[in-house]
Amino acid sequence: MALGSLLTLWQLKQRFDFQIIDAHFAYPDGYAASLLGKWFRVPVTITLRGTEARLSCRFLYRFLMRKAMIRAVKIFSVSDSLKRVAVTVGIQEGKILVVGNGVDLDKFCRVDRLEARRSLGIPEDIPILVSVGGLCERKGFHRVIECLPDLRKIYPDIRFLIAGGASAEGDWTGRLKQQVSESGLEEHVRFLGIVSPDRLKILLSAADLFVLATRNEGWANVFLEAMACGLPVVTTNVGGNAEVVCNTELGKLVPFNDQQALRSAIDNALKSNWNQQKIIDYAYKNSWDQRVAVLVEEFTKIAAQSEQAKRYGSLR
Repeated sequence: MALGSLLTLWQLKQRFDFQIIDAHFAYPDGYAASLLGKWFRVPVTITLRGTEARLSCRFLYRFLMRKAMIRAVKIFSVSDSLKRVAVTVGIQEGKILVVGNGVDLDKFCRVDRLEARRSLGIPEDIPILVSVGGLCERKGFHRVIECLPDLRKIYPDIRFLIAGGASAEGDWTGRLKQQVSESGLEEHVRFLGIVSPDRLKILLSAADLFVLATRNEGWANVFLEAMACGLPVVTTNVGGNAEVVCNTELGKLVPFNDQQALRSAIDNALKSNWNQQKIIDYAYKNSWDQRVAVLVEEFTKIAAQSEQAKRYGSLR
């Protein structure tokens, strides 16, 4: 990855004298960036986004991630849980700054629920669950589908809308559709494929509840996107999820792989009277504009320190 980027960065350097290389994910991206930073003599920052928790369990990846993070001048982490992973790997806590993901409020906002349902051809008076993400094992769509037969006993017309397609982690589309067929849920589960942000806000606004029974997350952007459309969230208490769904006014957290707890949480959430405005206000407090302001301030400091170090070195 570093060698493959070398010519591109060299050509870029001729047109734009970049001062920082910013990489996302400690490995392989962060490790490659740490080499490029050394070759171009510019500081490197690394943002931890979620894969680090899984990779840190394997010695080689753990070693390479640690080496990359030691070389970096600053580590950003999208959640405190990932910061703890870095500290466990051996990175000084003071080197790490937690900056959560944000939501693009120009793309995600609530539209009229009935209008959204009409545009999707969904009846006005039935409960709707929605999930968004790559159709891989980790995201846990199959765990939500497993809850539906019992939920149908309470909500005979319940629907589960799934937006997403194949991901770098795999493609469970066929397996999920088979599960739906074998469970007799063809009328209750709709696979919508990849949905553009303009359409996604309509999908989210049409639903009653966002559900993601995920195995692990760093800081899931999709929670804030759902909240910006007024949706409460039911998800698993793993990774950084509790840092996003941080109080009971926003949703419910359940233990991972506890189907009974997941079913009960969905049932209770559908019966609850949520304050949508509070949910939307929380999303607005976590906009990308606020996150970017923090990052720009940090990058400005790093660039100034780097320039000062270069001048001091030339004077010497």
